[in-house]
Amino acid sequence: MDAQKEALRRIISTLASKNEELQNFLEAVDHTLTGLQEESCKVMSDLEAELEKLNSALEEKGAELRYIIKEEKQRKEVELQKQLSEGKFALVSCEELLDFANQTLTINTEEEFLAVRVTMAPAFRLTTRPAASDNMSQFTVDFSTERAGLQRLHFLPVPRAPQIDASSCVVRDNAITVTWRPPGEADSGGDSSSRPIERYDLEYRKMDRDSTLRVAGEACWEKVCDIIEPQVTISGLKFDSRFIAIRVRARNKAAAGEFSEPIAIETTAYNFSFDASTAHAELKVQGDTVTWEPQGVKGHDPRLRGKENKSALNSLKKLVRRSATPSPNKTAASRGGRDRFAGESYTVLGDEEMTNGCHYWELRPLADWKSFSVGVAYRGSLGRFDQLGKGTGSWCLHASQWLQSSLAAKHNNRAKTLDWPLPHRIGIYCDYENGDLLFIDVDRLRLVHAFKTKFSQPLVPAFTVWCGGITIATGLQVPSFMGNFLTTNRSLSSLSP
Repeated sequence: MDAQKEALRRIISTLASKNEELQNFLEAVDHTLTGLQEESCKVMSDLEAELEKLNSALEEKGAELRYIIKEEKQRKEVELQKQLSEGKFALVSCEELLDFANQTLTINTEEEFLAVRVTMAPAFRLTTRPAASDNMSQFTVDFSTERAGLQRLHFLPVPRAPQIDASSCVVRDNAITVTWRPPGEADSGGDSSSRPIERYDLEYRKMDRDSTLRVAGEACWEKVCDIIEPQVTISGLKFDSRFIAIRVRARNKAAAGEFSEPIAIETTAYNFSFDASTAHAELKVQGDTVTWEPQGVKGHDPRLRGKENKSALNSLKKLVRRSATPSPNKTAASRGGRDRFAGESYTVLGDEEMTNGCHYWELRPLADWKSFSVGVAYRGSLGRFDQLGKGTGSWCLHASQWLQSSLAAKHNNRAKTLDWPLPHRIGIYCDYENGDLLFIDVDRLRLVHAFKTKFSQPLVPAFTVWCGGITIATGLQVPSFMGNFLTTNRSLSSLSP
């Protein structure tokens, strides 16, 4: 019966996966249908707008040509009307002079005849050639070529989908460099005048299974637009999923093609959060941040920073100088289940164990910090009242700027003072198999301290905060600069036996 139940469980698991896949598929189809309707309305509106622009251009050109013809006609009319008016005046003058000359011929006395003076008529000073011709052939038009061009009007050629070159894609330092091969552009009705590709659009999304690539739908895609070259680097990513799906499309002047087939790039990194169930009662966990909020004490009041706070000072002195041997009533209380750290152990653990491989995360102290520790610990070895670095099952870097600045590496109740400025950004690197635990000043790219040991139990990140707060960054790959510290085997000291 157990075998049948196990087989049924496998069937249920398969059916659940198929059900999720079908739901994603239906969502994708529904989203595509909605997008089709919206896109159709958009391109129809764009077509009407382009036709309106074309019609407006024809009307403007027609009005321009009509104006040129009308202007030339008016110019010639003015010249011909002027010539006509002058000709009519000359004709009247010529007829009057002709009548006068005929009357002069009737004079019989020589003295009277010689007294008469007959002058040339204005008609002899007037040219008899028209000032303008009726020829308007220079305005003849033939738009057969343009009509043929209009008849060839068609939709823009749409670029084919690029092809992502998965072998050339590089994942490094929480950045992904994607390379693709530019496509030839799709034919458009045999028209060879294709438009060149001007831009590329890239989209990516996080996912935990590469089998959901085809049915992932259109939601939740992050966009990188207006890429000029067939390569782009997406930086500043947090690798908090197993895969990142990537797709690319080409775009010409006004048309975007289909997206390429998405590829899944594996993005493995160490992800963890604060385990709030382990946090000391005076530590407040909010996302990637932990702050010290003492109960009933105005620990964050700025007015107290410049005054002697005896109770806080004594508390810190106890925290720093406390003996490695706890009181008998606290040794027996090994922290189990959901028990929080208590007493002067202002500690909180991470919620993901390390049992193999290399891991990296970073810490930044908040502006008002006074004291913190960061490191790793065996989860099962810490009691509720144990402090980091006091026993054999925890290793840490302790920083303080209470009264004076100090930096120390702690393990097994031994402390090594470090001569280094307090870092503003600390990188923690843990190689479980090789027993390496390194603390890096990331801003200065210097190794602050390195522990060399042999880990024998599951490890968890561990933090202590007193007065102030810290924030962590997870989902980080082991940075490439770590190679400099590992290959040169640089180490300030080793406190491990």
